[in-house]
Amino acid sequence: MALGCSSLALGPVFSSASHGYDTLDYFTIDPRLGDDDDFDHLLQAAHARGLSVLLDGVFNHVSRRNRIVQDAQSAGPDSDAGRMVRSCAGRLDVFEGHSDLVALNHDNPAVREHVTRIMNYWCGRGVDGWRLDAAYSVNPEFWAAVLPSVREKYPDVWIFGEVIHGDYASIVRASGMDSVTQYELWKGIWSSIESRNFFELDHALGRHNEFSDAFTPMTFVGNHDVTRIASRVGQDGAVLATAILATIGGIPLIYYGDELAYRGVKEERFGGDDDIRPVFPASPADLSNLGADTLRAHQSLLGLRRRHPWLVDARTESLDLTNERYVYRTGVPGVEPLIVELDVRDGCSVLIREADQVVWSSGA
Repeated sequence: MALGCSSLALGPVFSSASHGYDTLDYFTIDPRLGDDDDFDHLLQAAHARGLSVLLDGVFNHVSRRNRIVQDAQSAGPDSDAGRMVRSCAGRLDVFEGHSDLVALNHDNPAVREHVTRIMNYWCGRGVDGWRLDAAYSVNPEFWAAVLPSVREKYPDVWIFGEVIHGDYASIVRASGMDSVTQYELWKGIWSSIESRNFFELDHALGRHNEFSDAFTPMTFVGNHDVTRIASRVGQDGAVLATAILATIGGIPLIYYGDELAYRGVKEERFGGDDDIRPVFPASPADLSNLGADTLRAHQSLLGLRRRHPWLVDARTESLDLTNERYVYRTGVPGVEPLIVELDVRDGCSVLIREADQVVWSSGA
């Protein structure tokens, strides 16, 4: 609540073999996290504070130890369970080379029914929305077959997909999802700061305007699969990146720890995600003060965004552009726009004005 967010997007909470994305049982809370009573308490506490709660729906693959896979291996590929997983020449298909992550067969109606049942069950428990993990690996027609049955019972549920590349607008339209992750903008933000080239950001924001005409993008500068923004561009650069996130259209996602300038580098090896997915201390009192300035910046910027709720629908327009300085207008028809000035000529600085009045600034 002190951060100023309005939702809590959880990672996987279902029983899993190790890291959460290798599901064992979709209807059971992972005992390492707690139990049903703990989950219900979390929902009640979040809702009492005006926070919605989103779950991470890992429906592209399951653990090799999942009952579906075990039954498929015992009964064979022509069995009911066997048809629920993907296989080729007698070998189980896996997700992106991860031998323990067995891919589900999304062409099978039984898989559609299974996923629909899972989503409806947890929505019935009080969940407000879903992130669909690895949605880019699933044919949009699968989601189009599943989601209407969920929305029929829970019309207010918010559903977005993890989509790294492709035609975002077409995927949203074909799948029935509300939104997808805006990876193009993520790359444009950190890369323009790192390389001191705001022409890249300007191009990304132009694309972002086009996407926003079709749906409301989920924007971010950090998540559980990428190097921490503070490790990419430093602490001041991370604040600048957050200022961009706070002043453009879309629904911004803050990855836990980024508000405290956590560091962490993604590595392509076994255990390469560990550095970017640390455990929080048991109590906020145990947190280091090294990220205090970054936390205050996040609180101020999210407060600015809450005072300007129209920003979710905003479009940007370039006013002045060089490699190391960028000024853009952000607004919607009928409101006083914000003017955002970004500068990396000597460190990283941000100035945000409204009607010639400075409403937020940082840096030199």
